[in-house]
Amino acid sequence: MTPTPSPPPEPTPATPAAGPPHTQPAALARATGARTADTGTDTPPATAPSPAPDAPPAPHGTTPGAATRAPAEAGTEGGTGAPSGETGTRPATRTRPAAPVADTPAPVADAPAPGAAAGRTRSGSPEPAGSGSTRPVAEPRTAPAPAAAGNGAGTAPPAPTPAALWRRARGALVGLGILLVGAVTLAALGSDSRHGHLDPRSADPAGSRAVAELLKARGVTTRVVTTADEAAEAAGPHTTLLVTDPDRLGEDQRRAIRSAIDLSGGRTVLLAPGPRSLPDLAPAIRSKGYADQDVLDPACALPAATSAGRAATGGNLRYAPAGAGTACYPSGGSPTLLVLPSTTTGGDTVLLGSEQILLNRSLADEGNASLALQLLGSRPDLVWYLPSLADTADPGAEEQKGFLELIPAGWSWALLQLFVAAALAALWRARRLGPLVTEQLPVAIRASEATEGRARLYRKAAARDRAATVLRAAARERLAALVGVPPTRAHDPATLVPAVSARLTGAATHAAAPYGAPHAGAPDPATLLFGPAPADDAALVALADHLDALEREVRTS
Repeated sequence: MTPTPSPPPEPTPATPAAGPPHTQPAALARATGARTADTGTDTPPATAPSPAPDAPPAPHGTTPGAATRAPAEAGTEGGTGAPSGETGTRPATRTRPAAPVADTPAPVADAPAPGAAAGRTRSGSPEPAGSGSTRPVAEPRTAPAPAAAGNGAGTAPPAPTPAALWRRARGALVGLGILLVGAVTLAALGSDSRHGHLDPRSADPAGSRAVAELLKARGVTTRVVTTADEAAEAAGPHTTLLVTDPDRLGEDQRRAIRSAIDLSGGRTVLLAPGPRSLPDLAPAIRSKGYADQDVLDPACALPAATSAGRAATGGNLRYAPAGAGTACYPSGGSPTLLVLPSTTTGGDTVLLGSEQILLNRSLADEGNASLALQLLGSRPDLVWYLPSLADTADPGAEEQKGFLELIPAGWSWALLQLFVAAALAALWRARRLGPLVTEQLPVAIRASEATEGRARLYRKAAARDRAATVLRAAARERLAALVGVPPTRAHDPATLVPAVSARLTGAATHAAAPYGAPHAGAPDPATLLFGPAPADDAALVALADHLDALEREVRTS
């Protein structure tokens, strides 16, 4: 049986100090490592006596003095020295003051029991006095709780929500959508209905793909060119050259086509040539107005016309024939189809007043398909000339156009709408003019302080001439108002000086006067008001005194 060690000598209890109990935050008390069973009022720390030689060793996992360390916390949460209904004094047994709490507490060797960290557990009954021992209540040492979001300076702002992003971007998105809709609308309104017009590759109603396919079935090869040089180079005796819009050609382009007509020896079909192109391409022919009817009878001996029968060659230009040639499909006595012989053997030129027989939408009507195939399929190769933008105008004609003529049709309304929108936006964002509002200044500066500050600046810069000019100008304006001189003549010595002298009494100018009036030896008004700059600071001060005295004299005279 293990002998029971004798208890250590009981230390003398420390007398509680008078005054309010010692209080500290609860976290500081918990960071000291242990709390003793609280049965009464906490006592201040006392000096711990040296342990007895036969004192038992400290329990495993505790630091020396931790089991007998007095809590730095006073009483209960209510701030009183002892809980309600508890009295008595806890003896001070080897206590030491609580050390300040560090940001990261040291780890605890032994983990506390699950019930030990549940809160403040106090013993329900007081310990007998003089026992000389305390019962520790182990609590875990935890790191300080992190600061709440938004309280620290280094916290990151919250990420924006999709709703917030939508609210920020919806204005720009709506504006972009309006611009896109407007652009599409303008493009749709400004798109030419003649898109792909007379293009043998276009299946639009105004295209000519149907006749090109029919010609291909008959063994005729169709080649599309966009410049007059390519058309003239491709023309030959086994070639039919179709010029879709002769009137849009420039002078150089018409000259190239005329050369091809004369030298190629093949067929050239001019589609609806007008007064602009006829003098160069068919000098002997003149246009004669427009045909009243769309569908006309052949009324000629041309094999292609007689086999096709009625065709839609009217509704556009008709011509006045001259010299040799075959005239067909007349309207009002003037033909709409002319076949002129060329200067080269085997070649000819066909003038067709209407384009309807080549369009997809009207190719199946009447004898249009038959007439088109016979006119364009007489040679094995067909050169289809669609003039490009570079071939459609003369350089000189473009230079003669004004700025407003270069703007496409319809853009004037768009510009007007943009101007109205800009005016409405300016009215919306313009500053509203209202009554003046007195501004609340943070500091009210007296006029005397501003005057003194300006005078110090003059003195620091030694600007006596500038200071004298300011003093004299102000005095002249005040004196002019007193003697009845207009403000515009206040700085004219010939007007101001006689008026001031007339107001002064004869004795006041040269004789002694009361304080503030001109005294003996004072300069005359002309020297005071329009004299030279003072030579030193004393002269400047004297000038100011004399001006003040002169003004006082004029006021009292």
